[in-house]
Amino acid sequence: MSTSTRTAVRTGAVAAPPARWAGSSMLLQIRVLTGRSLRALVTDPGVVLFGLLQPVVILFVLTQVFSKMGAPPHFPEGVSYLDFVLSAVLVDNAVQSAVQSGVGLVDDMKNGIVARLRSLPIHPSSLLVARSLANLVRSAVQAVIILLLAVTLLGYSPHGGVAEIAASVGLTLFISWALGWAFIAAGAWLRRAEPMQNLAIIAVLPMMFASSAYIPVADLPAWLGAVARVNPLTYAIDATRALALGIPGADAIVPALLFSGVIAAIGAVFAVLGFRRPL
Repeated sequence: MSTSTRTAVRTGAVAAPPARWAGSSMLLQIRVLTGRSLRALVTDPGVVLFGLLQPVVILFVLTQVFSKMGAPPHFPEGVSYLDFVLSAVLVDNAVQSAVQSGVGLVDDMKNGIVARLRSLPIHPSSLLVARSLANLVRSAVQAVIILLLAVTLLGYSPHGGVAEIAASVGLTLFISWALGWAFIAAGAWLRRAEPMQNLAIIAVLPMMFASSAYIPVADLPAWLGAVARVNPLTYAIDATRALALGIPGADAIVPALLFSGVIAAIGAVFAVLGFRRPL
């Protein structure tokens, strides 16, 4: 050790080692990663297009087939079948977008982006939150397109005002975001796209038909009506329908919010636990 170094040590003038970079804030990480996911959607519009096809096809088929049939006994008075079923179509679109949240996470884990991000000082939850927000934006775009098609091509004319329709769409988007966490958790644990698609078919399709989506619960067979009354999607559809059409059923809003909040909380916990497992 030289004389100058010994003097610096005695006097406490030795320069401290450079501080280690702790990374950016979590909010900035979420913003950047959400932008990345949205840019991927813009560069691959087929993902949005094909995601939109199913609810649009269901909307056109159901309205053209069932609108010509007589209304069931408990059908709301003064409501067309198009007005009745559109809320269900929007919720179905929300569910399909939620499924794609999990599929998108699986793709990220397969294409190596997750492995690269894990080598950086990035909070593990940032990628999960960004994935949920990106698919929320996609669900919102698809919901607006469905509404525009229904108004311009099919004559959709809900009785609720602009504020009520906006509240209905907002509730639908919250449901989509909450369900998205359930499928993000499934993707974090399954880590394969095929089981995710099978899970969507097995779980979502029966839940849509065993609900108030296409006919009132009171007109379902007894056993199916019993299932529909405990089906969370029934509360979601009834709440969005009541807001948009101004019909009874607004008491389903609170259960719909509670069910969605619980699903989001449980899904987020399991998503983080599954995501932290080694690749």
